[in-house]
Amino acid sequence: MDRRNAVKLISAAGAGLSLGFKSFDLDTSNIRARAIGTTNEMLPVVGLGTWQTFDVGSNSTERDALTQVLRELRNYGGSVVDSSPMYGRSEEVVGELSAKLGITNELFMATKVWTSGKQSGINQMNQSMQLMKKPKMDLMQIHNLLDWQTHIKTLKDWKEQGRIRYIGITHYVSSAFSKMESIMKSEPIDFIQLNYSIDSREAENSILPLAKERGISVLINRPYGGGSLFHKVKGKQVPDWAQEFDCDSWGQFFLKYLLSNEAVTCAIPGTSKPHHMVDNLKAGLGRLPSAKMRGRMIELVGSL
Repeated sequence: MDRRNAVKLISAAGAGLSLGFKSFDLDTSNIRARAIGTTNEMLPVVGLGTWQTFDVGSNSTERDALTQVLRELRNYGGSVVDSSPMYGRSEEVVGELSAKLGITNELFMATKVWTSGKQSGINQMNQSMQLMKKPKMDLMQIHNLLDWQTHIKTLKDWKEQGRIRYIGITHYVSSAFSKMESIMKSEPIDFIQLNYSIDSREAENSILPLAKERGISVLINRPYGGGSLFHKVKGKQVPDWAQEFDCDSWGQFFLKYLLSNEAVTCAIPGTSKPHHMVDNLKAGLGRLPSAKMRGRMIELVGSL
């Protein structure tokens, strides 16, 4: 089944129908959390990305749905919301909607600097913090390593001054991993953000082990391969053996594979649909696949 139909059936199961899988309630006390390596602050393992999905105007229907996405994130124990100046109006929308819900201080907000030059970077980061209504940003990242040598100096200064809590670097293509690894070895960063999915596993070779070794926390973007994974499983049933790791949808299947890697701190799939937000959060509940099961998952996806 595709993701939309899977989620519908999951909801129906709560009304008395059965998928044949173990059923469990969303309980915030059960949402898995992992420690930020440099401080041991705990973060829920499933968060929210905002690329494309939060780049909306003033349309009330769109904004109401996004408000509910943020509400579900908090209701079920999530906190990480990641944005960027690159994402159009996403920072502004996150800031306005979280303030409307009164949850700004409950969210772990992350954004990025995406420009060249020291003063340009300072101006952009100030604007981002204003838009997101976060005078002290939880995590500021250098987007796609753009002019990173310049911005890393500002980020270290701002962290020392208490203007930001954590600093990091990001990229979305595997070809950038070697450069990211070099920075990880030479700079005191707290986070990396990178692409990783069950059908794009290059991160497992070197950069994730290095992050674990150095105590650097990891955010995962493109956990569904930009949506391509759902095309692969369209019309197909989640395998019966997925119940062994408390999985009842393809979305959970793909996320639980990533979360079973202990180097991963938090996956941040984007969505504009509240029921997808809930389904994503379910990946943070219950058991995770064993090493043997991970191999079986890879084999299944590779056969599609």
